Amino acid sequence: MKKQNLNFYIILVVVLAIAACHPKPKLVQADSSEDNETVENSNNPSDSEHQHVMSEETQHMVKVEEVLNTQKYTYLNVTENGEKFWIAIPRKEVEIGSTYYYQGGLLKRNFESKEYNRVFETIYLVSDVSTQPNNTNESHANEAMTGQEISTSESTDITLAEGAIELSELFANPGKYNGSLIKVTGKCVKFNPMIMNRNWAHIQDGSGDNLDLTVTTSENIAVGAIVTLEGIIELDKDFGAGYKYDVIMEKATLK
Repeated sequence: MKKQNLNFYIILVVVLAIAACHPKPKLVQADSSEDNETVENSNNPSDSEHQHVMSEETQHMVKVEEVLNTQKYTYLNVTENGEKFWIAIPRKEVEIGSTYYYQGGLLKRNFESKEYNRVFETIYLVSDVSTQPNNTNESHANEAMTGQEISTSESTDITLAEGAIELSELFANPGKYNGSLIKVTGKCVKFNPMIMNRNWAHIQDGSGDNLDLTVTTSENIAVGAIVTLEGIIELDKDFGAGYKYDVIMEKATLK
């Protein structure tokens, strides 16, 4: 019996020794500090694992309780239906106590503001807020956040810059331009900032009915401005989360 007990203790010691040599794997958590610093120091806040795109179909009516301005962004502490939370928009003059409206947004968790040395447990990145509600409630299947927009009928009578390609030519022969660096001239009819580490513009030149080129860029483009952009054409681009395009211009720069 003593021999059996001795064998048991020997086996136990060996098992414990082996376990000590193989500790449990460490839990690695995403560090979003670099990501959040980018938001305050560029026009292109990048994504992290801790974010979620909110539906653009729901219109939010919020009352502003507190305003924090940074160099390029404005943080708003707001209330909606008795719930208090934070949203961030491109820098804008906002009045405390006033009511504003917005649609869409990008939820980020544990968001660190370097400028204010604080961490927001949750914050929504929103393209803009308005003093008037949006009554159109149009659904855009390929976009998750609504930005500024003008009527597409206003994009006619545009003079192309030298070397620019008409959108009618691009959409008629997309394979010809796949992977190519080209220029287009048109009116920006819609602009969505702060989505997936890039800004999104919609360009029309009036060369065909309802021809609308989606452009990703680091540039800030005013809605209604006539611009010339140079970028790379890509086909059948799928970013996930509903961002899928037959034709898109990537990494565009203003010319």
